[in-house]
Order: sequence, then C-alpha cells, then structure tokens
Amino acid sequence: MTSQIARQHLIDPEVCIRCNTCESVCPTGAVTHDSRNYVVKFDLCNACGFCISPCPTGAIDHWRQVLSVAAYPIEDQLTWDSLPEQADLAGDALTVPPDEVLAATAAATAGQGGAVSAPWSAAVPHVNLYGPSQPAKARVAGNLRLTEIGASCDIRHIVLDLGSNAMPVLEGQTIGIIPPGHDANGRAHKIRLYSIASPRDGERPGYNNLSLTVKRVTEDHTGMPTAGICSNYMCDLNAGDEVQVVGPYGSSFLMPNHPGANLLMICTGTGSAPMRAMTERRRRQLSVEVPGQTMLFFGARSVGELPYFGPLMKLAKKFIDVTLALSRMPGQPRQYVQDCIRERGHAVSELLRSDETYVFICGLKGMEAGVEAAFSDICRERGLDWSVLAQSMRQNGRYHVETY
Repeated sequence: MTSQIARQHLIDPEVCIRCNTCESVCPTGAVTHDSRNYVVKFDLCNACGFCISPCPTGAIDHWRQVLSVAAYPIEDQLTWDSLPEQADLAGDALTVPPDEVLAATAAATAGQGGAVSAPWSAAVPHVNLYGPSQPAKARVAGNLRLTEIGASCDIRHIVLDLGSNAMPVLEGQTIGIIPPGHDANGRAHKIRLYSIASPRDGERPGYNNLSLTVKRVTEDHTGMPTAGICSNYMCDLNAGDEVQVVGPYGSSFLMPNHPGANLLMICTGTGSAPMRAMTERRRRQLSVEVPGQTMLFFGARSVGELPYFGPLMKLAKKFIDVTLALSRMPGQPRQYVQDCIRERGHAVSELLRSDETYVFICGLKGMEAGVEAAFSDICRERGLDWSVLAQSMRQNGRYHVETY
C-alpha cells in the first residue's frame, strides 16, 4: 500500500490571483489553466519547486498525499472553489505515531516549556505517513565520515534514496529508523529518531532522497562502554544496503518560509542536522530571494569533531554569521555555546528584539538551560526582560528546542 502513495502538487483556488507566474516558470509544462482555475498535471509534475518562490501569494505551495492510481484529475481541479482536505490513506495505524516516538518527542521538546506552534509562514508538514507495520524501504546512497580519523567521536553523513516511496519532508522534521534484530527479551528493537540534515528538495535536488547526521554511540551517559544499537547499525551501512524508515515526524520545529525571517540557531554535535538543512535551504534560495539574518552558534570539543566544518567555513560571512564554541582545544580555555552567546551579546540581543527572529536549539540534553541563562543575562544587561520575551516567542512559534 505505501509504495502506491504519492505526493500531489495542488494550487489553492481561494488564494491564487491568476497571475500566470507558476505556468510561465514551470519547466515541465505541468501547470495549466482555464478561465476559472490554475491547476497542476499530476503526471507531469516532478516536484522540482521552481514555481514555489515566484508565487506572490503562496497559493502554489500546497500538497496532498494521494494513491497514485487515484490522483485528483485536472477536470476536478478546474471546478474547485477550495482545496480538499487531506484524506486518511493508511488507516488508523499510521495516523498516530508509535508510543516510543511520542515518548522520544516529548523528551526532546521538554526544554521549550511545552507545546509550541510552528512559525506562521512554515510550510504545512506531512507526518506519520509510514509506521512500523508498513515502513518505507530506502537504500543507502552514501555514508561519509564527517569527523577526523582519531577524533573521539565518529559522526556520519548518511544519504538515503527513497526510490518510489512518497516521503515529503521539511527542514526541522525527523524520521525514524527501525534497526534490525531483537533485544534480549525477544522484542523488536525500538525506533530511533534522527533529524533530517537535507533541505526539502533533497540532498541531491530533484531526486527522492534525504540525509541524516548520525553519531556512533560507544558509551552511555555515565561514560561506561556501550554500543548504541541503531547508531552503530547506521554508521556501518554500505551503499546499496536497505533501511526501514518510518515517519516523517514533527510539526513544530519547522523553518519559517518568509524571506524576512531571522534564524538564530544554536547546536552541538549532531544537533547540527536541522541547522544544516535550514542553512542549505536558504543557500539554494539565494538566487530568488534575499533572506533575513542567519546566525549560528555551533559547539563541539574540537574542530576535528565539528560535523560539516569544511563546508560551513566556505559559506560567505554576509550569508551566515558563525561562532564556534570549542571545549577541548589544546592551550585554549574551554568555551561552550552559552559562553559565546554572552560574548556576542549585542548582536544576539538585537536579533532577540526583532519580531522576525526565530530561535532553534538542538543538541545534548541540558544545553537549553545554559542557553536560556545566557539569553537572560544579555537581556537584563540591555533593558529586556527575558521571561516576558521568551513567553511571547513561545506563544508565537518563534522559540523551538529539541535536545536528546
């Protein structure tokens, strides 16, 4: 059943102003119109995204999951006055995430102080398309080590090719991996969640793929040696290996779509995955829109343990303001992200003053407390009340935390 689910591109007739922009830029000829509506031909649309940014109203950026044999025909779309609701294609088993996913998500987002709405301009996410009983099958397209040989951690950039499986994702979402085998009690291993490290159009644009940032777990939180079941499975994968994928998950920790938004991103280690996705999305959009400010605080033990360090350093400073917090560099004092936030207090406070700033925090559990303390300090020094500001940001979908 899941292999027959497809993603259909639709245009909202209530919002469309019939300006013909989408049809004029569509490279496949998928967009057409009559005197009533602009519509998209399911068999010609390849979801390239060329039409999204030029649309002045956002009417073009709508999608529905459909059975590939029952996509909405052009004849129906031309008669619509409004878009149809998303149909439940998979039954109740796929409309609610598994218990372990709900538990992991609740733990990851506890640091943001309760449920937070997505940014107002975020695209509508698709969630829970595949569950444990009907996972999507993906093949490994690449497995690249990101950290130096000899570094204390092994972090990988893993690209998954989803083939014909419809798995639309947004920056900030996660997917679940089902590791093979069973535990000591004979139960199937639990799903492990990983943030997506590629933008919505894929690691390789125009192909149905995505990437993950995975750290090989070799010790537990107390420092005792242990082998992480799913992380070691993932890090040992070879090109061509098959992986069972569930999800996607996440409807809050999403990138704002409007170009005037400022991104204030704070991460450690593999928490860089959603930040990479958002940064890459903005980089690819530079030819069609000028983004707001992008500021990143990135923490690790050393440069050799910073995922994506090389590509990150090649990005123009006018595009992204990067501050590295290195805690184990020989001959240098230990620095953590909260220390660097305090050092950059003026620039950070200016961003926090703006209603266009969205904060994203991702990394090791506990970092959120240090970051909040740093925000509180720099706000107090500059006449701002962090407790009031933080509450407002959470209420307006501008403060997001995922830690593990």
